Amino acid sequence: MFLRRVARPLMMMARVKETTGIVGLDVVPNAREVLIGLYTRTLDDIKAVPEDEGYRKAVESFTRHRLTVCREEEDWEAIEKKLGCGQVEELIEEAQDELKLMAHMIEWDAWGIPDDYECEVIENDAPVPKHVPLHRPGPLPEEFYKTLKAVETGTLEYAISASEKVDTAIKSD
Repeated sequence: MFLRRVARPLMMMARVKETTGIVGLDVVPNAREVLIGLYTRTLDDIKAVPEDEGYRKAVESFTRHRLTVCREEEDWEAIEKKLGCGQVEELIEEAQDELKLMAHMIEWDAWGIPDDYECEVIENDAPVPKHVPLHRPGPLPEEFYKTLKAVETGTLEYAISASEKVDTAIKSD
């Protein structure tokens, strides 16, 4: 009887996840500690990205938030509930993927434009290279040209009043 009263509340406090329910995604028993380590490393590594870059701002923002939640909450269920971004095991995979992506972004210098870079400007009359897709809008509707002509000639008000009379006649039938 004594063991039931003492042991049951202790077991309920330290609930152990048996499965993630996702094929190929194993349970991580110390997920909170792993997440804290990954998020701390992410915040250290992102310092290699220039401060004014949107990528750095976004990564720092959500990583700080997630790290704060992981430090405040002891239980994996509370972390999952408070973040609302899936299971802690999924968060671990996301954090690992972010670190891989960050390494590539730093290697590629995705935000840097070389000083000697020249942008090719294509004039309207110049032939378009084959590798550049043609983005030419289709023809405008005939009503557009009629309205444009009415504006230019000053007869737009007449055209509007005439169309209102037609609308009124249609509604009254």
